[in-house]
Amino acid sequence: MSSDREAQKHEFLRAAGLGDARRELLSGDASTRRYERLTDAAGTSLIFMDQPPAVESLVCPPDATEAERLALGYNAAARLAAGSVAAFVATAAYLRDQGLSAPRVLAHDVDAGLAMLEDLGDDLYATMIEAGADEAPLYEAAVDAQALMQAAPPPPVLAAEGVSWPLLTYDTLALKVATDTFLEWWPKLVGLPPLGKAATAEWDALWAPVWVRGEAGATVFTHRDYHAQNLLWLPARAGVARVGMLDFQDALKAHPAWDLLHLLQDARRDVSPELEAAMLDRFLAARPALDREDFLADYRMLAASNAARILGRVFARQTLLGRPQYRAFMPRTWRYLERDLTDPSLAGLKAWFDRHMPEESRA
Repeated sequence: MSSDREAQKHEFLRAAGLGDARRELLSGDASTRRYERLTDAAGTSLIFMDQPPAVESLVCPPDATEAERLALGYNAAARLAAGSVAAFVATAAYLRDQGLSAPRVLAHDVDAGLAMLEDLGDDLYATMIEAGADEAPLYEAAVDAQALMQAAPPPPVLAAEGVSWPLLTYDTLALKVATDTFLEWWPKLVGLPPLGKAATAEWDALWAPVWVRGEAGATVFTHRDYHAQNLLWLPARAGVARVGMLDFQDALKAHPAWDLLHLLQDARRDVSPELEAAMLDRFLAARPALDREDFLADYRMLAASNAARILGRVFARQTLLGRPQYRAFMPRTWRYLERDLTDPSLAGLKAWFDRHMPEESRA
């Protein structure tokens, strides 16, 4: 880290009255953000978020055309927030206003990419379940929080604490560019030749109805990265507020299946088909206006698209960039994808994968 950036952080902390706080770097993920836990003289713990500006491609202007989005880069095309502190602040406030548990933002500097957050603790769902906690009540609460999150029509703009952020739609282009990263990165990882024009054209034709259905159903507020590594258990709170939420700055208006498929086909931990089915039943019971068969069909289609995205954009890309730990998650994600592709409506895609991705390449 540059000395200029560290000086900027020190000045932010000093202005917040935390210049002498003890700082502890927390483990990160594949993003460009860094987090530290601060402890002040009174023993109060806070989280310091550091998102250096201008280290990612530009975000999507609300009125950008598809061509303009593609020219701006992946973040604009896929409608990602590029770690924006403004997006985090506005989204956190919106979630809290709905009665959900996102960290309170105690101080922020959007231009500098810095924020001071409430510390919600270390009891991540993934950590607790690995340590032996009963997963059923945790998942039930997470599904109930989803039902509440989707109850109110989402606003076009999220605004709070002097910042605003547009809540854009997870549209066909965003779904396409994300899914297409499989074609870019997976063959490179496993040593397959680049796919030819015919195979790519068939891929586009087979996925196109999935992406169109995803955009057509985009009606609800969506966390976008809703899984056991981004959820915390807060037992001292009541009801759905027991579910602490992190990493929500990429929120969009999206299909009601989107967050559920992240939760129930979690690339980083096994979720049994039995638990998945039970939680889908619970969600649909809470959302009786949804047509069950249509919803489950869309769920499987979008889950397959997301699995392809994760295998390409996240796991293959990160492995090729020198992070081999992501290999451990690949077999599980392939199992999810293969399970989704058994749906009769995805028979064409299953045949495509069987022709172009032999068994030995699915590792």
